[in-house]
Amino acid sequence: MENIVLYCKSYRRDLKRAARLAASIRRFNIHKLPFYLSCPAADLQLFKDTIGNEGVIFLQDEEIIAANSVLDQKAIDDLPGVISQQIVKAEFWRLGICENYLCLDSDSYFIRDFGKSDFLTPDGKPYTVMNESMELRLFGALHRHAEIIRNIDNDCQTIMDIFERTGRPYEFGPLPVVWSRRVWSDLAEKFLTPRGMNFYDAMKLFPAEMRWYGEALLKFQSIELWPVETLFRCYHYEHQYREAKQAGENDELLAQVFLGVVVQSAWDRKMEYGYKKRVLSEFARTFKSRVLRRLT
Repeated sequence: MENIVLYCKSYRRDLKRAARLAASIRRFNIHKLPFYLSCPAADLQLFKDTIGNEGVIFLQDEEIIAANSVLDQKAIDDLPGVISQQIVKAEFWRLGICENYLCLDSDSYFIRDFGKSDFLTPDGKPYTVMNESMELRLFGALHRHAEIIRNIDNDCQTIMDIFERTGRPYEFGPLPVVWSRRVWSDLAEKFLTPRGMNFYDAMKLFPAEMRWYGEALLKFQSIELWPVETLFRCYHYEHQYREAKQAGENDELLAQVFLGVVVQSAWDRKMEYGYKKRVLSEFARTFKSRVLRRLT
């Protein structure tokens, strides 16, 4: 069993993003850590044809779900994609491939060399991304977006109440993060199963897989806690991204601090598979302008 592997769950709309991620792994993966990429069975051949097999081990989402006999594939398929994908990512450990895995999203990519020491202590224990979202809270405060701070606080309190924990509110992301199979196993066996639940039920109750993992780690102390800051520079919002670029942020500069970059797929539409930018010709723009002037 590998001590650490890379894993990304993707799907057709994120094909171009997944290809970019795979290319960055081929370039910067100095220790040749195994990279697993899963997608729905219906998308598998498209992914193979586009990305190629070099440095990538392809899986079907369905075989990950099938590793847990209590999960119902149809019920999971009926969930919104933003929730169902979390279940697939959280169940990867059941395949018995590794002790730990770096869970990546398709909208991320590496910008410098990386190896085991970026994810594991010298004696092989996983680092845990753990913070208090100070950067995102500051962004919300600066732009008078009170809902950003409010949402962080509400989400933290919700999961803390589920685990009956008091104290400081922690975030355990954003992705990518290092996850241990021991933590997921303890969550399932010591928390969910005694309550007649599985991870599908957990996601129905509160759809935030990183918080389930982090709070389970704190409760059961399944592994030694070695907290680290976020591994990638994450642009949650388009305005945040544009501000950073205007301030001079680029991959070369960021590589001095971060392993990679996340450009949230929720607003980065140009990277969607099949996306076509709608462009008006000069004639069409002129014609439209004249028509509007006549109507006003």
